[in-house]
Amino acid sequence: MKSRSLNSKPVNYVPFDCKLVSVTALTKLEKLFRFERLDGKPFGQQPGQFMQISIPGFGEAPISVSSSPTRGNYLELGVRKIGVLTSVMHDLKVGDRVGMRGPFGTFFPIAELQKKDLLLIAGGCGLAPLRSLIQYVEDRRKEFGNVTILYGAKSPEDLMYQDELQIWKKSADIICQVTVDNKDEGSCWDGDVGLITKLIPPLNIDPTSTVAVICGPPIMYKFVIEELNAKGLDSKSIVVSLERHMKCGVGKCGHCTIEHLYCCLDGPVFWLHDVYRVRGAL
Repeated sequence: MKSRSLNSKPVNYVPFDCKLVSVTALTKLEKLFRFERLDGKPFGQQPGQFMQISIPGFGEAPISVSSSPTRGNYLELGVRKIGVLTSVMHDLKVGDRVGMRGPFGTFFPIAELQKKDLLLIAGGCGLAPLRSLIQYVEDRRKEFGNVTILYGAKSPEDLMYQDELQIWKKSADIICQVTVDNKDEGSCWDGDVGLITKLIPPLNIDPTSTVAVICGPPIMYKFVIEELNAKGLDSKSIVVSLERHMKCGVGKCGHCTIEHLYCCLDGPVFWLHDVYRVRGAL
């Protein structure tokens, strides 16, 4: 998997200008933003990487890429309204401009996933970065084996990308299962209710040909990995994308350190065998 070599070239600390071309509400807290560069160049992102977004007067924040480079010269970001900058982003209108730096970080190991059966597991807003990989696989479907998507959220109202979830569920090329932790009494939700771990035991998995990719809140990883181990998948067949409080994106501030690792440089995407003995990683 690619690591710090992505940042071995000189870093351009000056953001480039981008224009907001569309915005879509996903949930009460999340929106999907589509940007294009003013210079017309491609963003050059790979699935799993992140961008540094800046708005003058409000600072800068790292946000995971939500779209695949196979979709064109635009970039999509699924953004949760959680801090100062993201709150300002949620007030942006089509035509507004932001600054961007990047892309930064490691990415999902596309070459090593080819010809493999994929088990893609997302929890909560972890579907945002995993969506970039799902789109890539959709667009180059013949390069991969069987594809199964498992997605869990707190409630039906917290499910992101609901239109796409319906498309994936109906697809003849993808298996997609969705569950919610809880539903309100009287809710029209008729899908599974329970933790995402309940979706794993019934799966028919060939551990010799399957790679699992996990992206979600830190509390989810331990229990999902236990279920995957029970299905015969070891740490060399599991990829994780780790959430950490990143700031600078270039290994200078130290906010995202995990022992000797920098999540912004060595990650956010890791093979599990590279981090499962690192204290605080999972």
